[in-house]
Amino acid sequence: MLVSIDPATEIVLKEYPEHSPREVEQRLVAARRAFAAWSTRSIAERGLVLHEAAGILDRDAKHHASLITSEMGKPTREARAEVQKCATALRYAAQNAEASLAPRELDARCTIVHEPLGTILGVMPWNFPYWQAVRFLAPALMAGNVALVKHASNVTGCLLALEDVLREANAQEAMQALLLSASHVERVIVDARIAGVSLTGSEAAGRAIGRAAGGALKPTVLELGGSDPFLVMRDADVASAAREASRARCVNGGQSCIAAKRFIVARDIIDDFTEHLVHEMRSLRVGDPTLEVTDVGPLARGDLRDAVHAQVTRSVAMGARVLTGGAARAGRGYYYEPTVMTQVTRSMPVMEEEVFGPVAPIVPFDDENEAVEIANATPYGLGASIWTRDAQKGCTLAPRIHAGMTFVNDQVRSSPERPFGGVKASGFGRELGDEGFRAFVNVRTIVG
Repeated sequence: MLVSIDPATEIVLKEYPEHSPREVEQRLVAARRAFAAWSTRSIAERGLVLHEAAGILDRDAKHHASLITSEMGKPTREARAEVQKCATALRYAAQNAEASLAPRELDARCTIVHEPLGTILGVMPWNFPYWQAVRFLAPALMAGNVALVKHASNVTGCLLALEDVLREANAQEAMQALLLSASHVERVIVDARIAGVSLTGSEAAGRAIGRAAGGALKPTVLELGGSDPFLVMRDADVASAAREASRARCVNGGQSCIAAKRFIVARDIIDDFTEHLVHEMRSLRVGDPTLEVTDVGPLARGDLRDAVHAQVTRSVAMGARVLTGGAARAGRGYYYEPTVMTQVTRSMPVMEEEVFGPVAPIVPFDDENEAVEIANATPYGLGASIWTRDAQKGCTLAPRIHAGMTFVNDQVRSSPERPFGGVKASGFGRELGDEGFRAFVNVRTIVG
């Protein structure tokens, strides 16, 4: 049974029975049938479907945002923004797929074409329940593939609502929901009718999915965890950097793979930055995610909140100091106070592990070489940001940080036109941008 629980109240919203092996088989058969029809539609025809889906999301944005808030605790302002972002991504894919997938003539005899692979399995996480799915779906569908989506069990309602949106838009069975627990995913991956796998999730999930897909020789895109460094150079605008740091750390309650997670600050300004960041974190309004004034809602599940607190307490036991926060809120709901920590070392959990909650550890550096060394002292390599008044210097420093994305004087964020993904334990492959359209295609060479 898949259970959806309101993280703000701890009340069970709904229970969903898992699909039986027979129901999974029915969906695999339907996907193959859908691919035969969907792949023969022109890109323009597919685009009309995605445009229609975007309009449906716009029309029913309040409903979808409310569903996100109730199932995973995202504050209502952020939930609306997520729905709007999905509509934008669907329109972007509809408008730009044809150029990205256009045949390319190498010479008078040779042409390169991009052909869809078939049914792609998407294994999606709970933290951005609409965006993560749409980020995978929009390019894959425009390329002519069809999709089966297995979502995190606590956001099953969001998955079924998204399926309804696409069906209303006349995608028919080009996208179908799979209601399965994680333990049953491998049997779908190895099925011969699955042509590829896209996972957004933890490093552990990536290793498990990667092993299964690799053993079956299926192409994969793995977008995994991150421990993004936030470098504050000595010439940075300290107040502005601290304000953005609080937002970058606490977006979605800190439950984002690209949230800033390690704050690496020039020693000359670290006291000033720390004071500003503590003020900013204390100013965040933590509470009922359905209220417009709320900045930080609950974490999505009780076990996730407990895991974050364990990382904090283990780090304190190793010598770290908590300046604000550092505890769960009393009462109902999976709330965790925005937290700032100093006197941390690289071996502490809040520095060494991915912390999926509103916890900001601060460490000093003396020169740029040390800043880069600390930034790269992680198994992850998803995003990074550099804060400096000299943007050119920031751009020169950026390539030295091991990451799939580096932003200067801006938070790391995704957008439909930019390739998204990481290196090292943050996974491989890219979503979005031109690379996203080509993630699951056969690049065929035709000579004649």
